[in-house]
Amino acid sequence: MTESDPRQRRDPSSISRARRYTPRGRTVREAAGGEDNRARENGARDREAARRERNRNTQQHEETDDLAARRRREAAARSRERRQRETGAITEPRRAEPEPARSEPLRRTGTVRPTQTRRTGPINPPRRAGARGGPVRATGPIEVRPQASLPRIGNPRRRLRMAAAFVMILLLVSGARLIQLQVTDSAAYAADALNQRLTTEPLPAERGAILDRNGNRLAYSMEANYIAVDPGMVEGDPAELAANLAPLLGRPASELEPVIATKETPQGDPIRFAYLQRGVDLGIGDEIREMGNLGLIIGDDERRVVPGHDLAANVIGFTGEEGTGLGGLEATYDDWLSGEDGEVSYERSQSTGLAIPGAFYREEEAVPGNDIQLTLDDKLQYQVQNILQDTVKEHDAEFGSAMVMEVGSGEMLAMASTPTYDAANPFEVDSEEAYRDYGTQATVDPGSIHKAIVFAAALEEGCIEPDGTMPVAQTITKGDQVYPDGYQHGDAILSLAGIIAQSSNVGTIQLADCIGKEKLYEYQLAFGLGQPTGVGIAGEASGILQEPQNWSGTSYGSVPIGHEGTATIMQMAALYGAIANDGVYVQPTLVEHLIDADGEAKEQPEPETHRVISQETAEDLQYLLQAPIVDETGTGRSAQLENYHLAGKTGTGSLVVDGEYAPGNVTSFVGFAPAEDPQYVVAVSVYVPGGGGGGSTTGEAFKEINEFALGYFGVRPATEPAPVFDVWG
Repeated sequence: MTESDPRQRRDPSSISRARRYTPRGRTVREAAGGEDNRARENGARDREAARRERNRNTQQHEETDDLAARRRREAAARSRERRQRETGAITEPRRAEPEPARSEPLRRTGTVRPTQTRRTGPINPPRRAGARGGPVRATGPIEVRPQASLPRIGNPRRRLRMAAAFVMILLLVSGARLIQLQVTDSAAYAADALNQRLTTEPLPAERGAILDRNGNRLAYSMEANYIAVDPGMVEGDPAELAANLAPLLGRPASELEPVIATKETPQGDPIRFAYLQRGVDLGIGDEIREMGNLGLIIGDDERRVVPGHDLAANVIGFTGEEGTGLGGLEATYDDWLSGEDGEVSYERSQSTGLAIPGAFYREEEAVPGNDIQLTLDDKLQYQVQNILQDTVKEHDAEFGSAMVMEVGSGEMLAMASTPTYDAANPFEVDSEEAYRDYGTQATVDPGSIHKAIVFAAALEEGCIEPDGTMPVAQTITKGDQVYPDGYQHGDAILSLAGIIAQSSNVGTIQLADCIGKEKLYEYQLAFGLGQPTGVGIAGEASGILQEPQNWSGTSYGSVPIGHEGTATIMQMAALYGAIANDGVYVQPTLVEHLIDADGEAKEQPEPETHRVISQETAEDLQYLLQAPIVDETGTGRSAQLENYHLAGKTGTGSLVVDGEYAPGNVTSFVGFAPAEDPQYVVAVSVYVPGGGGGGSTTGEAFKEINEFALGYFGVRPATEPAPVFDVWG
């Protein structure tokens, strides 16, 4: 058979089924099969009914969804037409292009649902397959593809609820913040606002005065102004303001500008007060006030006044710009002199720069400082200082010191030092050495003025009698060092007076050998060497003593004549003061009274005293120490005074610099007057780089200081002639 044969195109299964069914709708097999066929038929019929029921339910759901979608589209179309009529622009609705047919996926029934073309018109509900008057359709649900969904119409009630909730939250947050500001943090914000208006200015305490023994003011404070700045209120250019203030304040504009322009600390805090200059004259303060710049603050202050300028400047010291003691007694007694500063705090107007009336105001009064009354006498100090300066100038000395001490009390009546400086302008110096007090802070080899210790110890230990004699050669050797006498006498017999008068090195070394190094060291300590005197000057030196176990071969010759050790001229003055005070050492003092702000003198501790030698030995030495001045062979003949008998000893030492001896000599003269009844100790010492002897360099100064002091204090002149000494035995 060919492919066009109708028999090839028939479905043999459909023909077989038609042959098996009877006109009553039952097959022959079913009729013959009996109960089993009926059971199978009933089961198939039940499954078919269940399937159709599922299809109807599915179709109803889809029809319901299609109806709702259609109603929404119709409502949207009506709304669109209404808007178009209102605007007058009616256009034909654009028909949707038919979408390509798609095959419906297989359902459980195995029936394939044909794909339908999307319609734009109303959709009629589908008719059941095989219904009368309509086409036969395939069984199962019919797919209806909805049009693109339109945006849902917003619900105003939901928006209102959201807006109300947002407003409520905003009100709650705002209320909580207000409660925090008004209740919780109100104090902090109020304090911050107050601090922005608050200005705190110091009230400097009046610094105490330094007085001489007669109550004359050597240094005191007087009324002045301070100039300060509030950088946040400065008007105009800080650089221009600094340039205008520089000549008035005496400071470079480059130093003032950063202070004026810096408004905050490194931590970010505002700067409301910063000093530009303190101790400004009242007239300059008035000129600055007339500038009218709200950022400038002119307040009450004080300025240190030193009427004598360089008078005792190395002792008194000076203060810095902040009023703090930086040198001398100003530094040593700074706590006593300075008092306690106060302060005033007030609210300051941002517009006028003045205090706001009736606003916050608090003042803590300053507590004034206390006074110091010294033992110095300003007139004697002036004379001693002039005499010393003339001596230094005459002999081309590099530095020097001179002092007068009262015997018995240890009170220092004059303390001069050169070079010196103007304590009223302490920062205008060529070198910081000008601040140094050479009487207490410079140590030198004392030289022959140390021999008085050997003479006192020799008398006290019985090595020689006051009128005794001993053979003295021209030289003596200790270790590998030869020690000659300065006075050419050859091998001679010298009395103790002759040894002292001629300052014999050989005789002194022989006496030291008798004493012994341990005993000599004890006398050195007893006379105050090797430790500060405690006179009251900060930085006082102690000097150096060679302990006996450290002596070398040459030490037996060097130590007795004042070498291999150092001392200050203050220590040597105290040594001779002990001899003049009948053998009792008295600690030197510079401060007589500490006077509080109410004018009451504070009781001072008594100076330290102790006996070094007996009164008999001291009186013998008081007599013998006249020999260097009155005897024709003496080293101190240039110090002879017509109406008074002086006692003392010359010395020629050395200056050690960086562990080595410097060129030249340190020449000294230390003694007391009157010799028969000692009242005052006088000491003079200068360093002469070109060299010189003690008597020839400082003898004249020693005489002049004694002459003025004895006449100034009204000491009666001598009625007896000067003693005559037998120096050759």
